[in-house]
Amino acid sequence: MEESKNKYIAVAYKLYTDKDGQPYLEEEAPADQPFVFISGFGFTIDAFEKELIKLAEGDHFDFTLTKEQAYGDIDKEGIVDFDREMFCIDGKFDHEHVTEGAILPLQNEQGQRFFGKVLEINDSKVKLDFNHPLAGKSLNFVGEVIESREASADEIQSVINQMSGGCGGCGGGCGSCNEGCEGKGCNCN
Repeated sequence: MEESKNKYIAVAYKLYTDKDGQPYLEEEAPADQPFVFISGFGFTIDAFEKELIKLAEGDHFDFTLTKEQAYGDIDKEGIVDFDREMFCIDGKFDHEHVTEGAILPLQNEQGQRFFGKVLEINDSKVKLDFNHPLAGKSLNFVGEVIESREASADEIQSVINQMSGGCGGCGGGCGSCNEGCEGKGCNCN
């Protein structure tokens, strides 16, 4: 199939990693709720997109991305100790939300949002891991291409709008649009 920059691709897949020498199912996108993306916008791992863009609707796939092709090695600098007091509300530690294994939404001084996984809690510190959960792992994708075609101009515009924080092309039904939609049937705030 001819490759193009902006293809609408929908895939059903199972993602496996290796756990103690055995395949471990990390996630699944079933055929009735496929993973959908438009190529060329950087929404997926580059190597994943390159594997899928050359396939046609109905094609089956089974490929493995090395950790270097996926999320890289675990960055030891991405594991950080914070003072326990940072996780206190009204002087009391937040035992309800800050537990080992919990994924915490955080924000830095510049307003960037990110997630950290709680690795350890002790009397004075909370250790968080900011690496991608699949960092350090090879990823085996097994599945089928549900749909693969040229993306329409409207689909491409919708992605561009979403990337710029504007209306995602919902037709006004979502209520989460930004400015610029007045008089177009959107439910903007």
